[in-house]
Amino acid sequence: MAHVVLRSVNKGNWKEVARLSLKEEQKSFIASNLYSMVEVQFLENFKTKAIYRDEEMIGFTMYGIDEEDGNCWIYRFMIDQRFQGKGLGKKAMLLVIEDIEKWNSTNIPCIMIDYHPDNIGAKKMYRKVGFVETERGPGGEQFAMFTL
Repeated sequence: MAHVVLRSVNKGNWKEVARLSLKEEQKSFIASNLYSMVEVQFLENFKTKAIYRDEEMIGFTMYGIDEEDGNCWIYRFMIDQRFQGKGLGKKAMLLVIEDIEKWNSTNIPCIMIDYHPDNIGAKKMYRKVGFVETERGPGGEQFAMFTL
């Protein structure tokens, strides 16, 4: 049984995070990991985590408190193309939710995420862990909410 863990992105693993990749048809659904690692430098109350299966890096996530609406948002969540379809994304998302619950000192009632409506794999996985679709965003993205 695979042991999935989250570890901080740091100077020792950021290059490996940048090399993670999606399937060609998924690349338009999410910003690159490199872009995300730059973006997080300008966001307060956000963190980046590498997702590991045992000692092998398999994915990346970025989440925190959005200054505009005060909600907790998962801005990025990706599993490398080599590891998709194995249940690892679900395990990793449950760890993200658990981590958010641990540092939710302001008692935010929910976690928000958005995704491209054509990203059926993400939609199914988010539903499995308890996200419920809400409205569409101004750019056509689908919003979903997980109640804490």
